[in-house]
Amino acid sequence: MAETEIEWTDATWNPVAGCSVMSAGCTNCYAMRMAKRLEAMGMEKYAGLTRTVNGQAVWTGTVREDTNSLQIPLTWKKPRKIFVNSMSDLFHDAVSNRFVEQVWEVMAATPHHHYQILTKRPDRMRDMLSAWGRKPLSNVWLGTSIENSKVVDRVDALRAVPSVIRFISFEPLIGSVGSINLQNIHWAIVGGESGPNARPIREEWIDQIHNQCLIHDTAFFFKQWGTWGADNKKRSKKANGRTYRGQVWDDMPSTAQLSAM
Repeated sequence: MAETEIEWTDATWNPVAGCSVMSAGCTNCYAMRMAKRLEAMGMEKYAGLTRTVNGQAVWTGTVREDTNSLQIPLTWKKPRKIFVNSMSDLFHDAVSNRFVEQVWEVMAATPHHHYQILTKRPDRMRDMLSAWGRKPLSNVWLGTSIENSKVVDRVDALRAVPSVIRFISFEPLIGSVGSINLQNIHWAIVGGESGPNARPIREEWIDQIHNQCLIHDTAFFFKQWGTWGADNKKRSKKANGRTYRGQVWDDMPSTAQLSAM
């Protein structure tokens, strides 16, 4: 619900709090650590959302719908790119259909913003939005997270989602995704993991995604190397930087796509 340092967005909005571990990409999720910190600061919204296992915060599976947060984007007059639920997953099974509809109503009422929704549950997103039978909101981008080849089938569910902009976050990229088919995927975000327990990223894994972006005219955004650099050495996230193939890649969905929104 504030400005953010996430490179591909302007602000975060969290009408839902809490989640559960879905796949290997969740192991070192920053949101678990943040939820524990916010609980320690006395924020009731995040109380009981994590437990400590082997010294690390882990989701308990408790998920909260925060109706008091629903109206926040209505107060933001300046247009922003808004990452929806950086601290949760809007399409978690514990989030009611009605609450998802309420989030959609807010987004429909604020067409000056662009909303970016990222889920590890694209099958529920596909089923719910297809069942609505509504025309996709032109200011809503829908995406899924893919960290390795074990969950690459998420792209097929995403491709079937009715949306103007579809995107994939390959972050943290902890394994090869092979020759993933990016047909009808408009944007790819790639990034390595950061933090003390970060798993390495390999340049050849990034190459595979970048090459598919070129084939399918998918915008390519390289977010970070993270804790591990291109030379397989551990450094700070800042020291490893964001340079890939000699440049910084900040591509977004094309002007033609956005102008149609």
